[in-house]
Amino acid sequence: MMEENIQELQTGAYMVGLDIGTTKISVMIGRKNQYGKLEILGTGRAVSNGVARGIVSNIDKTVESIREAVEEAKQKSGLEIDDVFVGIAGQHIKSLQHRGEIVRDNIDIEIDKADIDKLKSNMFKLITIPGEEVIHVIPQEYTVDGEDGIQDPKGMAGVKLEANFHVITAQVGAVRNIMRCVEKAGLTPRELILEPFASAVATLDEDELREGVALVDIGGGTTDVAIFLDNIIRHTAVIPFGGNIITKDIKGGLEILEKQAELLKVKFGSAMYTEDQENVMVSIPGLRGRPPKEIAVKTLSEIIGARYKEIIDLVYHQIKISGYEHKLMTGIVLTGGGSQIRNLKQLVAFVTGKETRIGLPNEHLGAESVDKVVSPMYSTGVGLVLKGFEYAEQHPDKISIPKLKEEKDTIVEQEPEEIPSELSIVDRITQIFTDDVKKTK
Repeated sequence: MMEENIQELQTGAYMVGLDIGTTKISVMIGRKNQYGKLEILGTGRAVSNGVARGIVSNIDKTVESIREAVEEAKQKSGLEIDDVFVGIAGQHIKSLQHRGEIVRDNIDIEIDKADIDKLKSNMFKLITIPGEEVIHVIPQEYTVDGEDGIQDPKGMAGVKLEANFHVITAQVGAVRNIMRCVEKAGLTPRELILEPFASAVATLDEDELREGVALVDIGGGTTDVAIFLDNIIRHTAVIPFGGNIITKDIKGGLEILEKQAELLKVKFGSAMYTEDQENVMVSIPGLRGRPPKEIAVKTLSEIIGARYKEIIDLVYHQIKISGYEHKLMTGIVLTGGGSQIRNLKQLVAFVTGKETRIGLPNEHLGAESVDKVVSPMYSTGVGLVLKGFEYAEQHPDKISIPKLKEEKDTIVEQEPEEIPSELSIVDRITQIFTDDVKKTK
C-alpha cells in the first residue's frame, strides 16, 4: 500500500496549499510533472478581512474569504479540494533551543528511525508557557555516546543518543482558531506548516541552504526571519511589522485615504530616494468637490524608507543575536509581497552589508508554471504545495492522495501588467496615465 501511494505521487497526484495571511488568503493547487518539477494547476485569492498580524480576529469573515479563494481555485483547475496544507505565521510564533537524550537498552541493535522518532517526540512534551504548544521540532545535530557533530545516526551503535533541537511554539488559541476556520470552510487541514519553512522550500537553492542564508519573508502584517546553515534551520523570528504598516504610515504622513496610500505605495513607492524623484509630483483626486492634492514622490519615498529601515534594523538584530551573522556566506534573500517595493534590495544591502537578492518561487517549478506564479507573493503558496508532497512521501499511510481525472489546460489569473522599475519616475507616471486613457476608450 505504501509503495502504491508513493507511485501515485509521481503519476498525477495533486496537493493543495492554503496560505492564510493578513492581506490575502490564497489557495494553490499543484502536481509533479514527469521531471519531478511542480506544475501549478490553479490558484485562488481573496482579500483577508478577518486576520490581523497572522492571528484570526473574525472567524466568519476568515471562513468566507477561505471559501471564496477555494471556489476560485476549483473553477480554474476543475478539481475538487479537500485536504489542504495550511501555513501558519504571526507574532505569537516563538522559537527556542533545547537538548534531548534517550538511553538505549541494547548496544548490539543499531540506532534506527524508531529511536530518532522517540527522541523527537519527547520534545513535543516540553513544558511551555501556559497557552502555548509545540508545533515544530527540528533536529540540529546528534551526539552518540559523546561523539558530536553527527547529522544522521541511523545504523550506528551506541547507548546514549542525544540531539540539539530547534523548537517552534505557538499560541494554542491561535492554532485552534485557524484549524476551526479551515474546517468550517469545508476543508480538512492535513498539516500546519510554519510559513518561513514553506517560503524557504520555494525560493532557496541547495548552495544557499548549505553555505548559510537568512530568508526574510515580508508579508502584510508580519516579517518572518529564518536562518539556514548546513541544510538545517538555525534560527527563526517573527517581527510584528509588514507592508500594511507602511501603507498606514503613508496614510497618516500625507493625510490621504488608505486606498490612495496603497496605490501610491505600489505605483510610485521606493525604499530609497533616487535623483529621478526630485521635483516629481503626483496629483491625488479630491473628495466631494475638494481640489486635488499634490504629493511629492520624494516625500513618499522618505516615509516608506524610514519604516523599511526600521524593519531591516530589527531583522539585522535577529541575525546578530542568532550567532550566525558571519556565517551567512550567501547573504540575505527577500521574499513575500512586501519585498516588491523598488530599491529594497539596495537598502537591505546598505544596512546589513550582506549580498541580497529577491527570492522568486521558481526554484522547483516546471517551465510551464514559472510565468504563472513568478511574483514573490506566491512563495508561501508554492512552498506549501511542495511541503504537501514532502509530507505525503514521509507519511504515505496517513493521507489520501487525490488524482487528476483528466489532462486539461488550466486557467490562471492574469496579474496586472507591471511597469518596469528601470523606467524613470516621470516615464512611469506617463505610462500609467496613458494606460488609463486607453482603457477608457
